[in-house]
Amino acid sequence: MTIYTGRGDAGETDLRDMTRVSKTAPRIEAYGTVDEANALIGTASPTGYDDLDDVLERIQNHLHIVQADLANPDPDPDDPRVRPAHVEELEERIDEFDAELDPLRSFILPGGGETGAALHHARAVVRRSERRTVALARGEETNEVVITYLNRLSDMLFTLGRVANARDDVPERSPSY
Repeated sequence: MTIYTGRGDAGETDLRDMTRVSKTAPRIEAYGTVDEANALIGTASPTGYDDLDDVLERIQNHLHIVQADLANPDPDPDDPRVRPAHVEELEERIDEFDAELDPLRSFILPGGGETGAALHHARAVVRRSERRTVALARGEETNEVVITYLNRLSDMLFTLGRVANARDDVPERSPSY
């Protein structure tokens, strides 16, 4: 099997239902930005911490479900879909990781050590994917749980960035106004 097909050479691509659309269509922008976030999460791993690596791998697998969900304008009942259980899993893990952190007293500057900075970068791209998905949902039918999942995922990546920095003894910095 060859990696290239040439089907996208004219600026169009297939949705999951084989509908041809422009590569600039809102649905493509939404799941393409999720793909970008997933790749950035991959740059943060391995972190050197098994529990962080396990949750990041789980998230990367969830993001494939997010992409499949967004790529399918007319899903069948057995198609991959983001479910409330995916959101609940994130919330449980956020609470677990947040318990090891000092409470936030102000905004913090994104960055820190290599892993923490990569996770903060991924968080910012997840926020963009959320905005793109909200824009898509204003014009086309989408699974509303995807938006909730992406919103919670940005919280998770923020928390994991803080955890990675704390474990690596990298102090948080607050903005100066």
